Amino acid sequence: MTEFIRKKLNESKAARWTVLITVAFTMFCAYFLNDVMAPLMEKLGEEFGWTAQDFGTFNFSYGWINVFLFMLIFGGMILDKIGVRMTGIGSCICMVIGAAIQYYSVGNFVTFEGAVFGIKMQLFVACVGFAIFAFGLEMAGITVTKTIVRWFKGYEIALAMGLQVAIARLGMGLAYALTLPLANRLGLSTPILVGLLALCIGLIAYLAFCVMDKKLDKSVGAVEVSEEDKFKFSDILFIIKNKGFWLITFLCLLFYSAVFPFMKYAVSFMKNKYHIDDDFAGIIPFMLPVGAIFLTPFFGGIYDKKGKGATIMIVGAVLLICVHFLFSLPMLDHWLIAGTLMVVLGIAFSLVPSAMWPSVPKIIPENKLGTAYGLIFWVQNIGLSGVPYLIGWVLYKYCITGTNTVTEIVDGLEKTKEVTLYDYTIPMIIFAGFGVASLIIAFLLKREDRLKGYGLEKPNVVKE
Repeated sequence: MTEFIRKKLNESKAARWTVLITVAFTMFCAYFLNDVMAPLMEKLGEEFGWTAQDFGTFNFSYGWINVFLFMLIFGGMILDKIGVRMTGIGSCICMVIGAAIQYYSVGNFVTFEGAVFGIKMQLFVACVGFAIFAFGLEMAGITVTKTIVRWFKGYEIALAMGLQVAIARLGMGLAYALTLPLANRLGLSTPILVGLLALCIGLIAYLAFCVMDKKLDKSVGAVEVSEEDKFKFSDILFIIKNKGFWLITFLCLLFYSAVFPFMKYAVSFMKNKYHIDDDFAGIIPFMLPVGAIFLTPFFGGIYDKKGKGATIMIVGAVLLICVHFLFSLPMLDHWLIAGTLMVVLGIAFSLVPSAMWPSVPKIIPENKLGTAYGLIFWVQNIGLSGVPYLIGWVLYKYCITGTNTVTEIVDGLEKTKEVTLYDYTIPMIIFAGFGVASLIIAFLLKREDRLKGYGLEKPNVVKE
């Protein structure tokens, strides 16, 4: 009887989609804050003297807690132990605390002096805030992913994951579109304050989800978990011995290393190569997540009904390579070309996640998913933190082409500033290289699926 009630609740579309919208809104707020600093590289240099390498160091701090303290791995285990409600609330609180520290660091509240481990004090404080926020964000990502599996498995799981990703990407896109205009008119720290306030609302939304999730448990009643279904530390061995798991993990690492780190520098790239001014430099990067809003759920729906998950990932990797290769060509410097390539990158960015994340439950049992996603996110964070640092170092060491003197009116007074100019050819070649590696992994994953029968090429929706 208990299983019957659980099934009926899972069949309630109203309940499923209300849960999805609620947790997706939380991730929308989180992703706005995550990318709000990305368009500010030049302004941070003008106001605080940050170099491209300093900006790379700031982005590298994304992995201080997640990667070097192995907290995502432990976090995944904790998620499997205590569930999505407590883990999600803790994640949201971490994001709010980290965002508050980040805002304090660039809000001109105090004058920072000295250095820590060779990092300027003001930059170090910003890094600490971003590291705490990043831990909360990645844990929230794992938790929300497992939440969707819990509510949608056997139904529209890829569509649901695609919609969640799409809504989160909208927050990311708004950060690129709005940050520079807000910073230019209301001060550099204003966009960060907006993101902090949004995160507080996102925390309230997650608390609302927790009420719904608790009611679900009560309606199902107490169901004793068998010894086989309980998480054990030996389950880690089951996961790390699985070749399919590692292929998806490395595909995630390589593909995202060619997208998210690129987006951290996308506004500067548009200004340097395509000569787009501040008010519009974020519009072209904004096109990527906007496209994902429609395309990720669309491709997820195809995967749900038709299958072909591994093939979808291969197509996405091919498009990724083409875009970064064309971005690297110096002669293609018209803004219309940039816009077109960003649209194609948005298609690639929609294809791979729409198939990759729903494929994990086909390889790993549900009671081990938190740990599995934690391991994937931990490896992914190596790229999300290390690659931006690499790109910042490359820009600082090899890609400075000169400076440009800009005059602007501040408080009625004329102010002159020097803006560093960069050549992004080498970074784009690096990103294309990550795309090539991800394509190889995608082919290997399709081969492994054929050998092991994971069902990556089969539909997700279970027909009655």
